[in-house]
Amino acid sequence: MTAGSALGLLREIEDVGRDRHRGGYSRHVFDDAERDLRDWFVERASGLGLDVSTDRNGNLWAWWGEPGPDAIVTGSHLDSVPGGGAHDGPLGVVSALAAIERLQQSGFAPTRPLAVVVFAEEEGSRFGIACLGSRLLTGALSVERAETLQDASGRRFGDVARDAGLHDFGADPEALARIGVFVELHVEQGKGLIDLDTPVGVGASILEHGRWRIDVRGQGNHAGTTALVDRRDPMLPAASAVLAARRAAAARSGSRATIGRVEPVPGGTNVIASRVSAWMDVRADSEQDTREIVAEVAAAVADAAAAEGCEATVIEESYSGEVRFDPALRGRIAATLGDVPALPTGAGHDAGVLAGYVPTAMLFVRNPSGVSHAPEEGADDAAIEAGVDALVRTLEELS
Repeated sequence: MTAGSALGLLREIEDVGRDRHRGGYSRHVFDDAERDLRDWFVERASGLGLDVSTDRNGNLWAWWGEPGPDAIVTGSHLDSVPGGGAHDGPLGVVSALAAIERLQQSGFAPTRPLAVVVFAEEEGSRFGIACLGSRLLTGALSVERAETLQDASGRRFGDVARDAGLHDFGADPEALARIGVFVELHVEQGKGLIDLDTPVGVGASILEHGRWRIDVRGQGNHAGTTALVDRRDPMLPAASAVLAARRAAAARSGSRATIGRVEPVPGGTNVIASRVSAWMDVRADSEQDTREIVAEVAAAVADAAAAEGCEATVIEESYSGEVRFDPALRGRIAATLGDVPALPTGAGHDAGVLAGYVPTAMLFVRNPSGVSHAPEEGADDAAIEAGVDALVRTLEELS
C-alpha cells in the first residue's frame, strides 16, 4: 500500500471528526476521532514499510529503517481545536508521508535514521496544556502536573492516559536523544506568505505566549426575581476581562490577547451564575509586555469583582518564552529551497518546544485565506504540492 499524494491523504481523513455544531473539525487526544486518525496513520505508515510504535507519552513514531541516534525527524499533529480547520496539524503529517513515498520511489537511501512523528495533544484543547506530548517527552512538563490535568468532563489526564495504555508517561530522554534534527511542516496561520506572494517559507521565531485562567465567584440566583442592586454577578467581572485584554494588547505593538472560552456555572439562561471561568491567551514580543498585559487584566478583573461583591483569581496555566529557530539550520534549508523567506509566527508548535533541546526548523505553506483555528482555514493545492516538494528537498539535503 502506498500513501499517495498529500492531497489524496487529506481527502482520506476529511470526514473524520467533523463537528456538525461548530463546523470544521473537533479531534481531541484519545477521543474517538483522534483514535481513528491514529489508526489511519499506523495503516498508512505501515503501508510504506515504516516501523510504527507509540512512545510512553502517546506520540506516534514511524521509522524508515532502524531507529537510532542523530535521526532526521519530521511530522506534526492530528488533533485540532474545537471547530478547527482541516490543515492545522494534519498537513504536516500527510506531507511527511507523501515525502517519504517520493523518496522511496526515487531510490533515495538516507544515510541517517529518518522518522515521522505525530505528537499528542498539540492544541491542548482537551486538557488545557498545548504541546502536551512534546512537553512530556522533553520533561518541560512534569508528571505530577500532567497527572492532575482535567478535561471538561472532569476526567484526569493520568486516568485517560492509563486507559489508553500509557502507564509510564513523562520525560523520555532515550527518545529525545534519537532526534538529531526536527523539521515541522505546517500551514501558515496568517498572511505572511500571501503578502510575499510565495507558496513556502521557513520559520524564524515564535512569539512569547501563555495561557491564564480567570475564576470569578459570586452568588447564583434567579434572573427574574433578583434586583440588580442585590446581585453578585460574576459575569460582569469576567466581561471586564475581555475588554481589558483588548485594551492592554492594543497598547503594545505586536501583542495579542484573547479570551476565547468562557464557562458560567450553572449556565442557565434564566440563572445568575455562581461562578464564571474564562481562559486568556496572551502573545507578545517580550516577556515584559506579556506580563504587563496579564497584570493589567488581573487588576481590571479585581476592581470589577470588588465593585460587584465577587472574588476573583488569575492563575497561570502555561507559559513559553520566545523561540528562535536554529539559524544555521534555517539558513541551510532556505538556501536549499532557493532562499525562501523566513517568517515569525504568533502560533505555538511542537517544534517550538523541541527547539530548546535539538536543532529545529519549520516550513510554512501558504494559506490563501490567512484564517486558522476556524473552518475557513486552508491551503491551496499548488502550495500543498510545493510544500511536499520543499520537504522532500529538505530531507534529501539533511540526509
